[in-house]
Amino acid sequence: MVGSTGALAALLVVSLAGCGVGGGSTASGDDTITVLVEAGGHGELQPIADQFEKDTGTSVTFVELPYDGLYNRLNSEFSSGSLSFDVAALDAIWLPTFAEALTPLDDIFTDEVQSDLFPALVTEAQVDGAFVGMPAWTNSEILYYRTDLFEDPTQQANFKAEYGYDLAPPTTWEQYSDTAAFFTQDTDGDGQVDVYGTDVKGAVETEWLATLSQTGASDMVVGNDGTVSLGDADSLEALDFYTSLLPYAPSGAAQLDWAGSQNLFNQGQLAMMRFWAHAYKQIPSDSAVAGNVGVTTMIGGPGGVAGVPGAWYLSVPSGTSKQDKALEFVQYAFDHNELSVDTDLGLASRISVLEQYQDEPGYENYKPLIETLNAQATVPRPATPQWQEIVDSALIPMIQKAVVPGADNQQLLDDAKAQVQSIIGD
Repeated sequence: MVGSTGALAALLVVSLAGCGVGGGSTASGDDTITVLVEAGGHGELQPIADQFEKDTGTSVTFVELPYDGLYNRLNSEFSSGSLSFDVAALDAIWLPTFAEALTPLDDIFTDEVQSDLFPALVTEAQVDGAFVGMPAWTNSEILYYRTDLFEDPTQQANFKAEYGYDLAPPTTWEQYSDTAAFFTQDTDGDGQVDVYGTDVKGAVETEWLATLSQTGASDMVVGNDGTVSLGDADSLEALDFYTSLLPYAPSGAAQLDWAGSQNLFNQGQLAMMRFWAHAYKQIPSDSAVAGNVGVTTMIGGPGGVAGVPGAWYLSVPSGTSKQDKALEFVQYAFDHNELSVDTDLGLASRISVLEQYQDEPGYENYKPLIETLNAQATVPRPATPQWQEIVDSALIPMIQKAVVPGADNQQLLDDAKAQVQSIIGD
């Protein structure tokens, strides 16, 4: 799942064997529906599809594609009006782009359903007042830390002596900065730093966006009225904090992406990492940190704790001839959301499902995920069809320039603002 939800496909070893165009809404019998899905998320839906067939007699054929290929396929088929699928799993940022071609799901979004979903997801599922996607699974960055370092008596004593308070997983920007500085260490005595307190990701935008929300910013780059907030005090505070961590991070920040960060942590080179919750389940058993990883809620800034929701939604194209079966599958997926828990990603979308497992061994990432997604400052990305262009053309280039020593963050923000305004036609 490359793109703004965390590049899950790049982090999973999955088969990307496409299933071709066949098997669509006009090619299958009444007892089959076709679901278009990104390869990294197929596993989340397969147990649901298997049980759906047992309970209803309707089989589900998956067509899985890599992230960019999925978007292109959706765009092509919606534009032509010739559909080969009945349900599609859509990245949250695509909902505004394809909303006019999707069947409203308002009848499914009862008060009871909405109460079992995180507020940001309820907001994100709506475009122009209509619900057009049902969350299938969600994600957010949380804080990962090495318990072998944090629980070491010598490290604890040295930290207390230097900073005047007890060593613990940080909850604020100030604590995160202190802890990152402290754990940037030469542990083998060869004169070279071999453990860094944190990383700084320059090649992705979502972590900086979480930092922006942590300032208490009311808008994430683009407001509902089209106003672009880049260059204001909140965005500068966020970029200044983000880049202030560079002395405590490995070199090469401008090119560091999700996969690179995950590798650094699993190899034991980072004491802490802000990362998507799904990665907790995927730490290799032979990793340098295996058995020594703790997770907790994402850190908070002046505005409190905040992450960026990384949800995928099930949507029904208005052009499919199998509306009833497709809508039945979407409802079934919500009702049986717990079937996604025991999968490679191990993610769900319903609060009740996550809460059901949060105290079970192996699901320690669920409670921090719940707390982060329920945080007041956690908000969805802007509902603008141009969002991916904004990310690719303005935000990531801005962040990559900001992590270069001597960068003028205010000027970079101002330049990015002008570019975003040009993209949205302001």
